Amino acid sequence: MALEIVRVGRYRARFASSQNDVSSAQALRYECFNLSNKIELDVDDFDTICQHVLIENLETQKLICCYRILSFENGKKIDSSYSSKFYDLKAIEKYSAPMIEVGRFCIDPEENDSSVVLTAWAALAQIVDQNKIELLFGCSSFAGIEKEKYLDCFALLRDRYIAPYYWRPKIKAEQVFCYSKELIYQVDEKKALLNMPPLLKTYLSMGAWVSDHAVVDLNMKTLHLFTGVEISKIPKRRRKFLLDLA
Repeated sequence: MALEIVRVGRYRARFASSQNDVSSAQALRYECFNLSNKIELDVDDFDTICQHVLIENLETQKLICCYRILSFENGKKIDSSYSSKFYDLKAIEKYSAPMIEVGRFCIDPEENDSSVVLTAWAALAQIVDQNKIELLFGCSSFAGIEKEKYLDCFALLRDRYIAPYYWRPKIKAEQVFCYSKELIYQVDEKKALLNMPPLLKTYLSMGAWVSDHAVVDLNMKTLHLFTGVEISKIPKRRRKFLLDLA
């Protein structure tokens, strides 16, 4: 397996090839997610079974972005995914095509070059294309657990982006916000798009759908939604643009 996936300008995306690489990703995640522990790393059991994608600045050799992926031949073993810790994904068990779970996506908070995100997405587009993946999924997070800050976002998601019934995750976590039922709120679309997390906004622009409830994750101090992107639903121009960056 080739380690390098893609280069975009001064940035390179590659697969982690050593424990040092993984540790560097864990250190960046720790910083980005504002965690607190003695080892100053974001570590869990999934790190040992996932592939880690690292985006580096070739001029400084600095790691500036990372995410991890877990591949599935189909939906039969989706209960072994990270997302299944929080969501009942039985509906997706019948999905018959290859899938990838994407998680722990983060960018160095000091970086503001849009080419970093482009490199990350170009790498994911290559992985999807080369492995004939038909579904991307994962948890998209809102910073903090105060839902009041994001009522316009949830109202917009309620009105336009809830998953089709046949794929829709059911409640599994103890603490959830059932915004599709509990929220009686008229959406301010401008405010919603302004406050929407950038990663989730990108997924939505690619035709994503989300769970009808948000999980209150006290460990990560976030609210998150199960998010699915069917590759066939991604606008053709967007997909071609990302593939052509390689």
